[in-house]
Amino acid sequence: MRSFDFSPLYRSTVGFDQLQSLLDSVTRDAGQPSYPPYNIERTGEHEYRISMAVAGFAESDLSLEVKQNVLTIAGKRAEPEGANYLYQGIAGRSFERRFQLADHVEVKGAHLENGLLHVDLVRRVPEELKPRKIEISAAPTGRKTIEGNLATAAD
Repeated sequence: MRSFDFSPLYRSTVGFDQLQSLLDSVTRDAGQPSYPPYNIERTGEHEYRISMAVAGFAESDLSLEVKQNVLTIAGKRAEPEGANYLYQGIAGRSFERRFQLADHVEVKGAHLENGLLHVDLVRRVPEELKPRKIEISAAPTGRKTIEGNLATAAD
């Protein structure tokens, strides 16, 4: 297993303590099975879409859950009774796929279309966290008075 040393970054950053645990979880999940295949695309400046190939799964066979910035997509399909396959090339096995979401990324919606599950995501940064300009004001007038008193007292 790989280990990263982030101590040089801590000298000039604040609040990135969880970066190491996030990277550890990503590298740990790298061995995750590749079924079902999926795409992640950027559809706008703050919008994303995960498209997952789930041929043969109905809406009732799929579940989506978001918990602590982790989106979990799971599928469980019951085998049709009495099916006698000579060859089965369409995978219908159960799966569970997890996606780590950044802060303020929310699931906007999901829909099933032509065997693809589309999950739409949007980043909504609260107003209080958006960049804002800080006005620089002139020194308060009371400060000049104090300096005047100090100069008078020194004479």
